[in-house]
Amino acid sequence: MDAFVNELIQLLIDWGYCGLFLSALIAGSILPFSSELVLLALVKAGLNPVFCVLAATMGNAIGGMTCYFIGHLGKTDWVEKYLGVKPEKVAKMQVFLQGKGAFMAFFTFLPFVGEIIAIALGFMRSNVWLTAFSMFIGKLLRYILMLLALEGFIDLFVG
Repeated sequence: MDAFVNELIQLLIDWGYCGLFLSALIAGSILPFSSELVLLALVKAGLNPVFCVLAATMGNAIGGMTCYFIGHLGKTDWVEKYLGVKPEKVAKMQVFLQGKGAFMAFFTFLPFVGEIIAIALGFMRSNVWLTAFSMFIGKLLRYILMLLALEGFIDLFVG
């Protein structure tokens, strides 16, 4: 399985910005994947960091919105079957999000709870445009900070 994942990552790197977009889309949806490796590899290969961050952010935000729309469908059996999220977790997140609105989509970049937040906002029928905007901003800031941190960390040991 590791060989397959490594080859997939290399293929996505070879595809440049489109590969980064796809890797982030996968990572932002229901599948576990690391778009950060592709992002860092492409920036280190000389691609424009601004375009890389934008491609990753767009892909990850669209992937996150898939979780929102699955929640919006309101089919709890799908959420459990395809996303592996227990309905109790979604219900608990809905209680937490109550009254906080679509701006909570900003936090969908968080590991483990990000998908649950997006699903719960979908169940709650939060404003789709505010949700998408908040999600985009959160993921954009995450990729910017991550790239700065990773490049600084690598430069510390290499440079």
